[in-house]
Amino acid sequence: MKKMLLAATALLLATANSATLPELKEGLWSVHTESVDQPGNKKIAGTYTLCRNHAYDESVRALAKSVNGCNTKSESFEGGKTSSEVHCVVDGTVIDTKETGTFQGETSFHGETHTVYAPPFYGKTETTIVVDQKYLGNCPAGAQPGDRTDADGRVTHLGRGKR
Repeated sequence: MKKMLLAATALLLATANSATLPELKEGLWSVHTESVDQPGNKKIAGTYTLCRNHAYDESVRALAKSVNGCNTKSESFEGGKTSSEVHCVVDGTVIDTKETGTFQGETSFHGETHTVYAPPFYGKTETTIVVDQKYLGNCPAGAQPGDRTDADGRVTHLGRGKR
């Protein structure tokens, strides 16, 4: 079960995982996500900020590419647009993910991810996620790359060692 969670998390974090992607501006980013799980059309939306640098971004892409049981079927980047397909088999569950994304320079990214699970993963047969990321400026004093701050002010340290 732990491996399945790692695979799902890495795939969701790595929207646009090609090695040829442009680097996003280092600093504080606003990240808005909307996900819809099936069955039941269960919607979840949220916004958080993320302090990032190039090393942190690369570590997230490396994590996604290193999940045992996963392989990239295709990936491309051209004209500011990226797409990829990833196939995983983790603990007997097939996880197929298609991702598309659009970069607007180094300060904005829009991505869409569609994942299908067979058999269902925690009751989900598929998940669609839309993410919009926008550069805000410098990270707050004391924040480190990978520090995520939720709307309620809770800070999660995702990137220790990736400074």
